[in-house]
Amino acid sequence: MKENKKKKEKIKVESAQSDTESTEKVEETASSQQTEQSVDDFETKFNDVNDKYLRLMAEFDNYRKRMMKEKSDWIKTSSERILIDILPIIDNFERSLKAMENAENVAALKEGVDLIYSQMMTFLKQNGVNVVATENEPFDMNIHEAVTTIPAPTEEQKGKIIDCVQKGYQLYDKVIRFPKVVVGE
Repeated sequence: MKENKKKKEKIKVESAQSDTESTEKVEETASSQQTEQSVDDFETKFNDVNDKYLRLMAEFDNYRKRMMKEKSDWIKTSSERILIDILPIIDNFERSLKAMENAENVAALKEGVDLIYSQMMTFLKQNGVNVVATENEPFDMNIHEAVTTIPAPTEEQKGKIIDCVQKGYQLYDKVIRFPKVVVGE
């Protein structure tokens, strides 16, 4: 009987151990499956994010290329408008050159050239180009280029522009050609 009791207890212990082992195996299997599932979830999320990133980079590259092309086209067409506006002035110069071949009245020719010059200056002003003021202006090295200096004829002309050798022009606030001037010392 004692032996039977011992056998029963041994069987109970073994059964408890096997239950524990099987529970641990089930937990390990569940844990392993959960780990595999989370790895799969991470891979899926990574692939989605990576795909979105690649698409965004491609979209940005296409945008950059499109903007460069549009900018290039815009520059071409803006200069086209300026050239179209200059063509009538060129036509007037050609007419004046033809008129000079057979001209006897120099005053009429001078008047025609003056009209063309005023037409050109009007065109420049309409497009934002202005002559840089130089006559009796104080010398400013940011907008004037001194060619030479001479002794000032009067005390008040010291540091001022005495003569302009070549006109300068500004496009709005930017100097596009500096005037070449003579400055009084």
